[in-house]
Amino acid sequence: MAIPKLYQWLLAASIFMAAWLSYVAGFFQTNLRQEYHNIILVLPIYLLMAFASYSLALLGYRVATFNDCIDAAEELQEDVKEARKDLERIGYKYASDWQ
Repeated sequence: MAIPKLYQWLLAASIFMAAWLSYVAGFFQTNLRQEYHNIILVLPIYLLMAFASYSLALLGYRVATFNDCIDAAEELQEDVKEARKDLERIGYKYASDWQ
């Protein structure tokens, strides 16, 4: 059984946030320079911006490469014509026919 993608993302985010919060709260000490410490403090914001950029790029790509379903459109048009004929057969009058 495969784990849903949402749960995978939530698991990864939870693990990252637990490690980040433990570093920020001072539960473990490191010998990092101050520049690295400053980067680690804002790392969740950078990762959120990167995720948003990736999501927007993926959305744009998917919209740009969206397939036209010509066969399905023709089938739907035929269904609409058939439904119109059935409604006319039972006496339904369209608003455009009222004049």
